[in-house]
Amino acid sequence: MAKHGALLYSYAFPILALAMSLLCTAIDEEDRKVHIVYLGSLPSDELYSPLSHQLGILERVVQGSSAANVLVRSYGRSLNGFAAKLTNRERQKLANMKEVVSVFPSTTFQLHTTRSWDFMGFSESISRSKMVESNVVMAVIDSGIWPESDSFKDDGFGPPPKTWKGACQGGQNFTCNNKIIGARFYTSEESARDEIGHGSHTASTAAGNAVKDVSFYGLARGTARGGVPAGRIAAYNVCTNQGCSSVDILAAFDDCVDDGVSLITISIGRTVATSFETDPIAIGAFHAMKKGILTVQSAGNSGPGNGTVSSGAPWILTVAASSIDRKFITKAVLGNETNLVGISVNSFESNESSYPLIYGKNASKQCSEFLARYCLEGCLDPDLVKEKIVLCDWSGGYVEADRAGAKGAILSNSRDDVASVVPLSATGLNNREYAVAKSYQNSTRNPRAKILKSEIIKDPAAPCVASFSSRGPNRIVPEILKPDITGPGIDIVAAYSPNASVSASPYDERHVKYNVLSGTSMSCPHAAGVAAYVKEFHTDWSPAAIKSAIMTTAWPMNDTSTSPGEFAYGSGHLNPVRAINPGLVYEASEEDYMKFLCMMLDEEKIRLISGDKSTCPTGSDKGSPKDLNYPSMAANVTSMNLFTINFHRRVKNVGLANSNYKALISTNSKVDIKVVPEVLSFKSLNEEKNFTVTVDGRDMPEGSHVSASLCWYDGSHNCIVRSPIVISSVSA
Repeated sequence: MAKHGALLYSYAFPILALAMSLLCTAIDEEDRKVHIVYLGSLPSDELYSPLSHQLGILERVVQGSSAANVLVRSYGRSLNGFAAKLTNRERQKLANMKEVVSVFPSTTFQLHTTRSWDFMGFSESISRSKMVESNVVMAVIDSGIWPESDSFKDDGFGPPPKTWKGACQGGQNFTCNNKIIGARFYTSEESARDEIGHGSHTASTAAGNAVKDVSFYGLARGTARGGVPAGRIAAYNVCTNQGCSSVDILAAFDDCVDDGVSLITISIGRTVATSFETDPIAIGAFHAMKKGILTVQSAGNSGPGNGTVSSGAPWILTVAASSIDRKFITKAVLGNETNLVGISVNSFESNESSYPLIYGKNASKQCSEFLARYCLEGCLDPDLVKEKIVLCDWSGGYVEADRAGAKGAILSNSRDDVASVVPLSATGLNNREYAVAKSYQNSTRNPRAKILKSEIIKDPAAPCVASFSSRGPNRIVPEILKPDITGPGIDIVAAYSPNASVSASPYDERHVKYNVLSGTSMSCPHAAGVAAYVKEFHTDWSPAAIKSAIMTTAWPMNDTSTSPGEFAYGSGHLNPVRAINPGLVYEASEEDYMKFLCMMLDEEKIRLISGDKSTCPTGSDKGSPKDLNYPSMAANVTSMNLFTINFHRRVKNVGLANSNYKALISTNSKVDIKVVPEVLSFKSLNEEKNFTVTVDGRDMPEGSHVSASLCWYDGSHNCIVRSPIVISSVSA
């Protein structure tokens, strides 16, 4: 019997093992998830086929399916890689291959004017060369574009520049022209047409035509225009209402770099920063930089908390958002004649009529009082709010008030720097003003109120960094100060999709050609427009030089709730007119960035990314991330210790051939900062000089910061080149 049992076991065990293997494979097949496999740069071999190579790699790891069946997208125009549906086991095998830089899951990214350009001193009459400007092609990676908008008409435009190699593949009923010279889509909607409004808004802010007499229902009337109105636009649609896929974002970079664009603006990001080799925007922007193309990205809308900035790569210009000197206010008048001033973009006329006032918690039959007071979705009863104004303890309560058919809404708005477009007559009050409204409602037998149409006032405090704007420090590399710059991002009027909802309410049936939006999504294309303007005057400048010019000529800022302020606004506020004459620039080459990456990745991966036989420095030559020739300076030190920090920098003379610059340090901190040498003397254009900034200090408490700035002054006592310096104290 034992013999038969052993024989039975010898047959049964392999069958059981095979069954278990098949079961695991079946489970794995069901658990396939889309991942991006980044292979670095494309080989220079003309016979190299990216797709064949990528399929060959997949075939070595894929089980239970053919490589072609799991391949989602191939990247092979500007960078090397692919997206595929992988099991966890296949992902691990790929990650261990020598020819693979990184493997990371595809995630969903989020989409993060009539006055803003004038506010920066960048008037319509500013000096510009329309002929050179017409050769600038602005790539807009976003939600597409509305080609029929007046902002994108091609009246007076000649044919596209000869350097353009792209295509118009916008889908059905989409036509390009000599303004929109390229269009591609990557989403399931199979069109480059903007159905959200976001892409049209950013595109027109960066490079839209000058369109006169634009307003939002009569509010903020003026001329809407982009930074380079004579520039061309190439639109790459990677977003839907559900977000923007990593796979599609990287595909857009792969295409646009090879299409021959001049600059890239991308107002898209994630809420959490990730390492550069697993960030599709950092990867795409790196390969754009290799081709001489600067990428400008929004910092994110996750502020005001520290460490919320999601764009940390030094080859990207990262843009925060700030206010302009135009502000929308909306007044609520209580029945006792008390005037309360709030903010919103309220286009509805009041007709001087007042209506009964009801608190949200008293206007619900289906929600608890706690939920109803916030006017949460589905809580307000239409019969109880009809012909009434609702008090809501939440700034977003206007959506539910609109759904329920209320006459208006008075909202508690803790962030009183941003006006939202509202779908009904509504205003958002700060905590003090809202408490007055609630007190009146509670203490009056028949409380009433009226809400007036919004009006425009001048804001003398501008520019101030927006409360929502993501802040530093840079969680990936603290030695690279982020964001880099701030620009107009609050209440910006620009082109919009007439198919999109005007407000956040799905019940809002209004449609407009121009809308008011806020976010770092709006400040990003402002910075891209400035970068294009700089490129117009300096066509041969590198991305690093353009970025340096923008950062070192920025307006100094100091009005922020963030400590230090540089974590909110970086080098300061965009200053377009000054940016074309920076005097000196901090240059950085691909080789500099590769040396920087050597501090984070092994040499094999560095060679894959560079596409050559690059080697990494060793020993004392390896350096530190703070040694990258960056226009700002940042470092961490151990708390309550003595410290000495050295920043090694070099600048290139792009001003007068014979020129002298003297260093001056500005600081309110108890640290000693020296610059050696203190004077830089140049004898020719493009001459480079090295200098070292040394910061000595002691006993900084944990979590504290030292903020200073270095200015290079010319002979006329003007600060020509300004760089912020930030030292942060961390635990040992």
